[in-house]
Amino acid sequence: MQSKDILIENIDKIHTTEMGAGRISKNLGISGDVVEYCKEKILKKESIAERKGKNYYVNIDDCIITVNASS
Repeated sequence: MQSKDILIENIDKIHTTEMGAGRISKNLGISGDVVEYCKEKILKKESIAERKGKNYYVNIDDCIITVNASS
C-alpha cells in the first residue's frame, strides 16, 4: 500500500498536542484548527507522501507536513 493511501485511510487519527498546534500555527503562519488544515493539505490530489523511518513526509504547496507513523 502506498504511503499516501495509508495516511488517507487513517486521516481521522491525525492529532497533535496544544504545544504542537502552536508550533505548526507559527511555522505555517496560520490560525484556526491546524490539524484540519494539515488534513486538508494531505487529502489534496497534488500532495506527495513518503515514509522515511518513523515519519511520513507530505510535500504540498511549498511546505512539508511531518506525521509520526506510530501515533
